[in-house]
Amino acid sequence: MRKPSIGAIFFAFIPFVAICFSVSLWDRIAPVVFGLPFNFFWLISWLLLTPLCMWGAYRCETAHISGANRRGSNPP
Repeated sequence: MRKPSIGAIFFAFIPFVAICFSVSLWDRIAPVVFGLPFNFFWLISWLLLTPLCMWGAYRCETAHISGANRRGSNPP
């Protein structure tokens, strides 16, 4: 099994941090966005943005693997 690249880990970590560790920033009901309380809007936004971050992680990982293959290392 190959170690993931730092870029892929970074992209995968973005939604995790945005959803789990930013609660104190967005835990409000008063602002309403598109008819939703802000905290609900924040979670739905990250639900939709997570695939974009995972696509970025995938792109970083494929670039990392193809770069390793060009250098001559064979995958196990």
